[in-house]
Amino acid sequence: MKFIFVHNNFNVLNLEKSLAFYAEALQLSETRRYAAPDGSFVIVFLGDGETSHKLELTWLKDRKEPYNLGDNEFHLAFAVDDFDAAHAHHEKMGCICFENKAMGIYFINDPDDYWLEIVPKRK
Repeated sequence: MKFIFVHNNFNVLNLEKSLAFYAEALQLSETRRYAAPDGSFVIVFLGDGETSHKLELTWLKDRKEPYNLGDNEFHLAFAVDDFDAAHAHHEKMGCICFENKAMGIYFINDPDDYWLEIVPKRK
């Protein structure tokens, strides 16, 4: 028996704002979308164009209050081939929320305050 990663899910309050953020910040693009026939929810899968792993964004029509992310101790990590350019881009976007210069990593947060770790591509 073998298991493989398929996707991670984040629930979002404003789907269009989140889609714009993920496109600009991480160059993720929509690969698939499902809208409930009754309009109660929309699910959008985002991909990086390189791997099969997806980020699933779920929007719920009746949700108005922000999601409780607890202490925000969980995150997704992204490797980037040009770490310095990525850092400058995210700094310009104003989305860097934590840096650990000793480890050579930093985190950005999305519109719903999910944390995303940025690491240099390992050789």
